[in-house]
Amino acid sequence: MFTLSAPLTRYAALALALIASAAYAPLARADRYSEAVAHAGRTAADLKRDELDHPAEVLRLAGIRPGMLVADFLAADGYYSELLSYIVGPKGHVYLLNNTAYDQWSDNQWQTRLLGKRLPNVEHRTIDVQFLGFPAHSLDAILLIKVYHDLYWQPNRGPWPKIDPDAVLTEIARVVKPGGILLLVDHSAQPGTGSTQAGTLHRIDEDYARRDFEKHGFVLIARSNILRRPDDPRTLITYQGEMVGKTDRFVMVFRRAAIRQPARHGVHVPH
Repeated sequence: MFTLSAPLTRYAALALALIASAAYAPLARADRYSEAVAHAGRTAADLKRDELDHPAEVLRLAGIRPGMLVADFLAADGYYSELLSYIVGPKGHVYLLNNTAYDQWSDNQWQTRLLGKRLPNVEHRTIDVQFLGFPAHSLDAILLIKVYHDLYWQPNRGPWPKIDPDAVLTEIARVVKPGGILLLVDHSAQPGTGSTQAGTLHRIDEDYARRDFEKHGFVLIARSNILRRPDDPRTLITYQGEMVGKTDRFVMVFRRAAIRQPARHGVHVPH
């Protein structure tokens, strides 16, 4: 029987160890997204939500980077705003945006999250969703996490204002830089239902959403199935009852298209 000499045995063992470490390296190597999720001081409620929302995978897909100016649109208590804070770092800035209704519905829990300048690069603003108050082309990225459907919700009572969805998306397109990122996550409605389930079930059709953002100057660049739930019938309300935490959600990343400058006719360019 053939046997390896002691030196060859050592080399073989070393080679096997290197192969094994290479195989497991992607699993063991941390990046800014997994480090943000693992950041010390995050609340028990946030850690529990991580199990449902997979925020590291979602933010990694969007490519949020250090130094970015990012808006968390209708951020409620600021769950994603905190994660963004760790990712963009001290040279970046995060705008935690709510309208008055979202501030009320979240019981202003963002105040606890930001108490004592705990997240110094996060700034809360109460805004009108149709007039965000940013200069044109000033944001590197914006997140709409399970809130896009609310633009189409038209209740007859309560604090929710009447909203023109086209005006909101036009305003978002105005403030995001050409080449900037828009991350969209929402509860899936049945295909072909458009925006009709936004008020009753708080869901919206994925293809309708894609077309809506595309016609406002955004180009789809990535999708993920990380939040898919094939067992969701998409016929039940999302935020109460048996579907809480069990809905099928689509994840799409868009890039703001370059802005075409109007042609200048009759202008002589000297050679």
